[in-house]
Amino acid sequence: MSEVAALSANVIAAQADYDERLERQRFRKVVGKLTTVVIHCFDPRVTGGIPYAVADALPDQEYPGEIFEFTDDNGKTQFGTTTTIFSVINAGGKADDGALRSIAVASHLFDIDNAVVVHHTDCGGTHSSPEGFFKRFKEEFDQDLSERWKPDDIGWIRNFEESLSLDVGLIRASVGTPKHVNVYGFAYDIETGKLHLVAKSPGDPSAPRGEKWR
Repeated sequence: MSEVAALSANVIAAQADYDERLERQRFRKVVGKLTTVVIHCFDPRVTGGIPYAVADALPDQEYPGEIFEFTDDNGKTQFGTTTTIFSVINAGGKADDGALRSIAVASHLFDIDNAVVVHHTDCGGTHSSPEGFFKRFKEEFDQDLSERWKPDDIGWIRNFEESLSLDVGLIRASVGTPKHVNVYGFAYDIETGKLHLVAKSPGDPSAPRGEKWR
């Protein structure tokens, strides 16, 4: 058996005795405090600072947390984390399909409380236009992006009020965002490291939710 095949053989969901409900309970012990999804840009100047800033801005957050060791129900040593925040990173920190899918998955696995989208100053998305991007891409790589996207799908940032209100609205309207989840839109100042709350959509505390487990 190859090393990769050996790794695949350990995929939990592929085991003959797999019990999804039980396995989710076990998995939650590994990352049992994760409550907040933070969507932000892949710009390396902000990937380190934004999660810390969100942890300071929202109540009851811990980042980066600590790694701890424990023994699971099968007597196997496992490693967990006490962080409450995990990042979804993409170009511009946009609420695209991948980010919305990640919120849905996180809600299923960890029963999150908050979804946060952060756009930042001096982002590449503030320096270009969708039309210019499509044109230059065609000129430089001879590939037509319009076969896959419309210019408005790219989501360049013209102003933060507009871009963050749009993304907060997309997250709130997504079928993958439970109604109890709070949605926040922040602008991050790359020079000061300060967050500015631009848009917010509070969750409905009376909305349907799975049984309490924390």
